Amino acid sequence: MQPQEILYIIIAIVSASFVFEQVLDFINLKAMRSDVPDEVASFYDKEKYARSQAYHRELTRFGFITSTFSFLVSMAMLLFAGFGWLDGWLQAVTENPILLALLFFAVIGVASDLLTLPFQWYSTFVIEEKYGFNKTTVKTFVTDKLKGYVLGGIIGGSLLAALLYLVQTLGENFWIWFAGIAALFMLFMNMFYTSLIIPLFNKLTPLPEGELRSAIDAFSKKINFPVTQVFVIDGSKRSKKANAFFSGIGRKKKIVLYDTLIANHTTDELVAVLAHEVGHYKKKHIIWGYILSVIQVTVTLFVLSRMVFNENLSLALGGSQLAIHLNLLAFTILFSPISGITGLFMNMYSRKNEFEADAYAKENFSATALATALKKLSVDNLANLYPHPAYVFVHYSHPPLLKRLEKIGG
Repeated sequence: MQPQEILYIIIAIVSASFVFEQVLDFINLKAMRSDVPDEVASFYDKEKYARSQAYHRELTRFGFITSTFSFLVSMAMLLFAGFGWLDGWLQAVTENPILLALLFFAVIGVASDLLTLPFQWYSTFVIEEKYGFNKTTVKTFVTDKLKGYVLGGIIGGSLLAALLYLVQTLGENFWIWFAGIAALFMLFMNMFYTSLIIPLFNKLTPLPEGELRSAIDAFSKKINFPVTQVFVIDGSKRSKKANAFFSGIGRKKKIVLYDTLIANHTTDELVAVLAHEVGHYKKKHIIWGYILSVIQVTVTLFVLSRMVFNENLSLALGGSQLAIHLNLLAFTILFSPISGITGLFMNMYSRKNEFEADAYAKENFSATALATALKKLSVDNLANLYPHPAYVFVHYSHPPLLKRLEKIGG
């Protein structure tokens, strides 16, 4: 296939993806209803429900502006060979292919982030502030950015450098070795993300002794699940939204509760949330999720190995010769329809897991407490109660609230 034909395909994929997302956002917005569902009527007064709808309308409209801006920038880079120009300009800085690729993606990443910085600022300090969620200070916003750059440079740069080295030394067989590296990296992050990465941005504090800790210990003893590491994260440092999550494998497993979650829920509700997280572990969702991710990455790398040395990919993006980094960028776009389809299946799998974790909490603790906790979380986070089924199918990793309540019986 000639470079011009590849470019047309890339432009078509980017354009189709943009249009598809806008259609999904539009039908999701139109699916909202003014009536408060009976299931949450005792939690949602009309004023707060109207506020929830206004929040989602504003988010959707603002999302259209930001995505349109990003689309136009991407199209300009494609139509006017911007990526090829950047490659040529950086070649004057270094001829080392690995360093050249690192600089190429660093410039694109930082430039993209800086271009969208006003939108990020507006989202945090205007929209989230307007609806009572934002707790982020300007200092936290800036330091988060700087830490993100450093962390992305270290982790992302190391992985990219390893990939490029293997491509250069092993040729098309690089995918076998890098799949192993990726698998080990994902395992490492699964085990140590909470203890190594989160503390760079948030403070983790062991859950102190008291009513909640005693209730958790009693529940863990009942189900024969030794919960030794339960932490409270200072989520209120950035937002009033609440959450909880489970991480780790084996003895490295940790349960993390947001301080905003603890502040707004009863002990029974918190134990029900924890029971849901334990359900993920008991049902082996974490292990299977890891295995599926490894398979997904391996297949992607194999397909990449068939295309990584195709010079026409580089020429399609405006390059003057074969450049692995240009090919990586072109491949990412060309492969996106396939990765989008696999993403759909992963979301379906995730939603199934959420139902199973809910069922575990219902059977082993309390359906009423879990349902109440989910209702409160939904109301406090101004969740969309009537998302369009197509939007849910494409984007939701968790089932909508009303579907979960229907299964729980709450």
